[in-house]
This record gives sequence, C-alpha cells and structure tokens, in this order.
Amino acid sequence: MPLRITQVDAFTSRPFAGNPAAVCILPKAADAAWMLNVAREMNLAETAFLVPQKDGYDLRWFTPAVEVDLCGHATLASAHVLWEDGDLKPKEQARFHTKSGLLTADRRDGLIELDFPATPAAAAPPPAGLLEAVGGKTLFVGRSKFDYLVEVESEAAVRRLDPDMTAIARVAARGVIVTSRADKKSEYDFVSRFFAPQSGVPEDPVTGSAHCALTPYWSAKLAKNELRAFQASPRGGELRLRLAGDRVRIGGQAVTVLRGELTAGNMTS
Repeated sequence: MPLRITQVDAFTSRPFAGNPAAVCILPKAADAAWMLNVAREMNLAETAFLVPQKDGYDLRWFTPAVEVDLCGHATLASAHVLWEDGDLKPKEQARFHTKSGLLTADRRDGLIELDFPATPAAAAPPPAGLLEAVGGKTLFVGRSKFDYLVEVESEAAVRRLDPDMTAIARVAARGVIVTSRADKKSEYDFVSRFFAPQSGVPEDPVTGSAHCALTPYWSAKLAKNELRAFQASPRGGELRLRLAGDRVRIGGQAVTVLRGELTAGNMTS
C-alpha cells in the first residue's frame, strides 16, 4: 500500500530556503535498513519516520548515511506535516518519542516551537586537524554531546568559510559547528554554519539540534535568554531561541514544497 511522503523546507517562510526534510508517516515500525534506503533515495539531509502511538508518535531520523539521535529541522517539519494534514488539531501539541527522549512542538506566535534538551559545549582541546580545517582566528573550541563548537572572530569569517571537508570528516564527532557573534547592525545575535561529512551531510543548511549547544553558549556570552540566530549556509535559515534551564526552545517556520507516494520497497527488507 502506498505511503505518503512530504518534503518540507524548515526554518524558513519561503520555499527553496531553509533546510529540506522528508516526512514519512508509517502504519507500523519499519526496519532500520529499509528506512536508511528510503533516506538515501530522498537524498536530503534528513528523512523523518513517524509511527502513531497512544501518546504521540515514535520518531526516527536518517541522513543518507546514518541514523542520528537528534534532529531539529526534521522534527519541525514533522510537526508541520501533522498539523497541515489534519493528523493533529490546530492547537494540539505534537509529541515525539525519540532516542533523545520526549520532544514536543507547539504553535506559538506564528512559529512552531520545539522543546529540546540543551547540550552545552565544554571547553576542549581541538582534535588534530580541526583548526587547520576551519582556518582563521579561533576564539573558542568546545565539545558538546554531539559536536565540536568553534567560535571564530567575525560573521564575515563564518560566511566566507570554505573548510577542508576531508579533514572535518576525520573529526571524531557527529559534526563541527562554526559560529560568531553577528555584525553590530544585524537583526540577529549570532550566526553559524554546520559541517558533518562524517554523517553524510557535508554542510547542513539549518541545524536545529546544533542550536541546543549554541543557545547556552551565546546565552552565557551575551547575558540574555532569548536569542535570534541565522545559519549562514547558502540556503540560509532563521531561528528564535529561548534557554529554559536545561531545555532549549527552538522556534521556526516551515513550508511544504512537495507531496507524493512511496510505492517501492518492503518495510521489513
């Protein structure tokens, strides 16, 4: 029986920007190998698979190469699809049971707001080759639960960054976050980019989960709990952030760009 699959651009209010994710709602749990094959076929940074449960949905995320433990933009895309297709009522909370625990999404002030665990980065020595791969003046290197976080000197340095992907791929982490304070005249507090060739995503357009580390970092540096961020990839994306104890509230918009049916393959293969 065909399965519906939806492609959504997350963390943007317009099509062909932000971060694309595929969302597939399944009638029952599927084999990981089958889900990975679908993710490879979609060839997006993430494909999300949802299975309805009594209290929400089981949710798993796959890049074209691996399953990941936490993904922001595909979670935001999943909530968007559930509301848009009528699987959830307009004011009903989206609840997701994941490898990172219970995650929720609510509609608030014209945004979809995710409730994610904070993953603060502690200062750490850079692994061999990391600073050379990033280049430029480095102000901080830290390690979060998933990634290395590197602060560089300016927004211009973040935007012009052309890292050595071969060297980045050798870093023993999910990926590398590069960030700086935004320019003084900017509407944003900070900017970032995210590179994860070791996870099958050379540069991720907008990375919600990376902001679980970026939010506590910049909240401490700027002495504010509410932040506006821009991920300065070629597609670009905007995030509204709130630090709430050991949780990060990540707000963004989403746009559906494609709907289709998945007709090939066996969920148990």
